[in-house]
Amino acid sequence: MKEKMEYMVSYTPLILNPNTAHPGLILYEGLTTMRVGDRQQLPDNPERFDHLYFALSSKGFDSGKHSWDVEVGDNRGWSLGVLAESDQRKGNIRSGLWGLGYSQGQYYAGSSADPEAALSVDKKYKRIRLNLDWAKGNLSFSDADTGKHIHTFTNTCSEKVFPFFATVIKYPIKLLPAKFSLSVKQNI
Repeated sequence: MKEKMEYMVSYTPLILNPNTAHPGLILYEGLTTMRVGDRQQLPDNPERFDHLYFALSSKGFDSGKHSWDVEVGDNRGWSLGVLAESDQRKGNIRSGLWGLGYSQGQYYAGSSADPEAALSVDKKYKRIRLNLDWAKGNLSFSDADTGKHIHTFTNTCSEKVFPFFATVIKYPIKLLPAKFSLSVKQNI
């Protein structure tokens, strides 16, 4: 008798790197969620952000295609994107950044090469999907619930980039698990 079993499997493709997190960020839920909290006494290591409320993913990319979802929910001040590995972490970021953000009811997109530009968006997004094609130099943002495109950056990637997450408000930002289905046929 042959039996087919199907399993729903989920895993979180990215987790936050606590060594990069600004001292005013609280990381929790297995390093998948962050929010602003009381400033902590943490080592001032070179990879830690000291000016911007940023944290990087523990994994960076220097090839391939990658996708991850972030729940921003009701957070009123956030940004997401990628940052070049060589970029400075102290003070303001000067190069190697592509990001989408939300502040004061407005979405904006910007990079270190281009000034921030307001985006014309017809709704408030709760979950954002980021798709990175490193070889083509594309980073696109879409509504993770509907797939509707929000914005795409095109630039040449010449080094490893790390997903970044930023907030200035106590509402959480959460890296969401990826879900996929696994079917197994058993011969019994």
